[in-house]
Amino acid sequence: MRLHSLSSSSVTIGIALALLILSVVSSALGLTNPWFKLSENQIMYLYSTSAQVLAAIYGLTITGYLFFRSELLREARNDETRANSIEKVERRYLRQLFVVTILVGLTILLTNLVIAHQSTSSIFTLTILLNFAQSCFAISFIAISLFVLDVVTPHNVEAASQEIQNEIDPIQSSDRVDGSLEEFIRTYNEVEGLLKQATIIFQPIIQNIQSSKSFKKVPNARLAELLWRERKIQHSLFADIKDLITLRNAIIHGADPIVSQDMVDRSKRILQDFKEAMEKAEANATAQNTMS
Repeated sequence: MRLHSLSSSSVTIGIALALLILSVVSSALGLTNPWFKLSENQIMYLYSTSAQVLAAIYGLTITGYLFFRSELLREARNDETRANSIEKVERRYLRQLFVVTILVGLTILLTNLVIAHQSTSSIFTLTILLNFAQSCFAISFIAISLFVLDVVTPHNVEAASQEIQNEIDPIQSSDRVDGSLEEFIRTYNEVEGLLKQATIIFQPIIQNIQSSKSFKKVPNARLAELLWRERKIQHSLFADIKDLITLRNAIIHGADPIVSQDMVDRSKRILQDFKEAMEKAEANATAQNTMS
């Protein structure tokens, strides 16, 4: 099983359960049949070193991720068709990094509590803190390792594209009938052509955006949004066009380039609705020009 086949929620729940089980088991052993008995100097050295080592590894992980994230953003800017998939991958990484950050912070807090309570007369409290801190330290290492392995695992963008494709056009649907991918792409190309024709009214805005170094061209989804905000199309049509664009991009970057017949039929309806909306917008514009 590949790491990207596991959801972030599953990984988080697994890490939380592992931390809970390890803490309870180690604390129970420490109270009943301890494997090690540490002196005050050993506690001071072991737990202060643990906090320093973990903080250093966390810092290196963050630094490496920032470089990797910059590369992802560069790919998204250079290829708009990969933007949604890369955004999904980024959200996955950020959720995992959030969990890692909480674990690292909790570990450092616990190690400080251990050092502060090392002279306490309550052996029970100290034993619980010792074992809980070391359990958190071990689980933090595991969480960081899983995060790094997930980041360096190849084909994460393709896996994200496949997830997006399955969200819009479920592959596992029981009543699914495969349609013609060629017909779907042909319909999409017509929608894309209409988008470019319809955005002539936004030419000054688009030229200003394209003159920016951050953009080579305005994405199709953004063009559709401009039409909606100018009230040339309804929001429902904008949402349909956006889904169509997202699905097409997911298909060309995913591992399973197929489309259902329902989606082929839906794309044709979207194209027809778009044509009618543009004809209506042109008629209204002509009427306004005549009146003026």
